[in-house]
Amino acid sequence: MKTIVNTPIDLRDRTALFARDVIRFVKPLRANNVAIPITTQLIRSSSSIGANFIEAKNAESRKDFRYKVTLCKKEASETAYWLKLCEEFTDVTELSRLQKECRELILILQKIINTLST
Repeated sequence: MKTIVNTPIDLRDRTALFARDVIRFVKPLRANNVAIPITTQLIRSSSSIGANFIEAKNAESRKDFRYKVTLCKKEASETAYWLKLCEEFTDVTELSRLQKECRELILILQKIINTLST
């Protein structure tokens, strides 16, 4: 994912780029039969982060928005789990980058949730 330094990126775009990068990352791993169920779950959870955030942006109330952002965070946490399991199949630096981006998304989503709780 390439961004210009100090230029904010919309979270909808950032989550879409993250899901795209995950899809590109798992393509070569899918040749390993053991990796297939893990990578399938990884694709599902990573793409759900952004899909749920788009739903949140269209929420009907503050409570609905908070609920949907909480779902985003849950999907991001699940994605972190699947990325951790991918360490068994690869040692590429792209995995570390994806893990870092996933941690950052979790922190951003938690900050949104905390802000809504006050």
